[in-house]
Amino acid sequence: MSGTPFDFFTTNFGKAANALALSDATKDKLMEPERIFKTEIEYKCDNGEMKTASAYRVQNNSARGPYKGGIRFHPEANEAEVKTLAALMSLKCAVVNIPLGGGKGGVEVNPKKMSQAELQSVARAYMKALAENKVVGPEVDIPAPDVYTNPQTMAWMLDEYEKVVGHKAPGVITGKPIALGGSLGRSYATAQGGFFVLRDYLKDQGKKLDETTIAVQGFGNAGAYFASIASEAGMKVVAVSDSSGGVFGNGDQCEVPKLKEYKEETGSLRGNFCQGDNCDIEKMKKAEVEMISNEELLALDVDVLVLAALDGAVHEGNADTVKAKAILELANGPVTPEADEILEAKAITVIPDILANAGGVTVSYFEWVQNRSGDVWTEAHVNERLEKVMQNAYKDLKDIKSENDGVSLRTAALMLGIERLITAMKLRGWL
Repeated sequence: MSGTPFDFFTTNFGKAANALALSDATKDKLMEPERIFKTEIEYKCDNGEMKTASAYRVQNNSARGPYKGGIRFHPEANEAEVKTLAALMSLKCAVVNIPLGGGKGGVEVNPKKMSQAELQSVARAYMKALAENKVVGPEVDIPAPDVYTNPQTMAWMLDEYEKVVGHKAPGVITGKPIALGGSLGRSYATAQGGFFVLRDYLKDQGKKLDETTIAVQGFGNAGAYFASIASEAGMKVVAVSDSSGGVFGNGDQCEVPKLKEYKEETGSLRGNFCQGDNCDIEKMKKAEVEMISNEELLALDVDVLVLAALDGAVHEGNADTVKAKAILELANGPVTPEADEILEAKAITVIPDILANAGGVTVSYFEWVQNRSGDVWTEAHVNERLEKVMQNAYKDLKDIKSENDGVSLRTAALMLGIERLITAMKLRGWL
């Protein structure tokens, strides 16, 4: 299916809305943002020149609590994309049953071509606009990192917000450095939450962790952490890949710590063994690995395929080559709607992104709670709370699926989120 994340979300949302027999008016109310803030920000370049960039913050639904969602710096960030992601965040927070709504922000810049000083100027200009227009606040809208933003970006934004309002407000933003009120466990929360869900799913299938083989597409933050967590739990990581290609363990499995070393030393998984198309065969034999492409990784005969890279990775053109028994979506939208249908026909279960990668926003919620109470939780406590949230959400999802014969896990998850949003909106008299 050719299309955008907006198209994919609209299609999936439509299936769930139809299964719930929602009226057109209710569907429109759920999809239409409560507020769209658009502005042009001005930032300073290293050469002293001032440039402008389009910036957005979309606030989708606050029936269950303040808006929550990331800020991305990307040259293709646009209003339609940000609207989609904000709606998805509303439903994701509802699925894991945390008292927050959905928001999303973006600035149209290319961070790969910018210095740290320029990125700081963008971050401060964006947050200043949000703060002065009362778009964000600890009780209003709580941003977080997203594509090409990170804890340092959040630190700059926190400092700028506090300059504007004139007082300390650590709860205005999450994903901050630990030294400025960030939460322990946040850096790997997406992967940890996904692991908890997958573990419970495998238990339902009667599958032991040490008998489970996995391949991970995407060896960035979420994918690398997931590979480590899964390996330490006894799962067999047989292959991983990044944008340069993949590494396949032709022994029993890959040694995840070594994979991390490869990535850190050369910037890519292949770089440790290959320069362009020239690969050191002897070095690969010694390491008991071979090089594979991303498409080859997707077609490996494994128990679980973990998608932690880009949206649309599994699509109509390659879904039929997938041999995994289950797919875990750690990325947003890695399986297109048409691919979903092909996979369903092949009896391949897709554990959807709306639940699978919700560990990140859940621990962001924990960070917000700690900031507001002045408490500091131990890493063990954070993970215990995360495990309970993910377990409860997975159980609720299974209940919805069992009550609605024939729906996929994705449709069941969206139905769960929609029902919780509608309940809150009705209680408020909005519907």
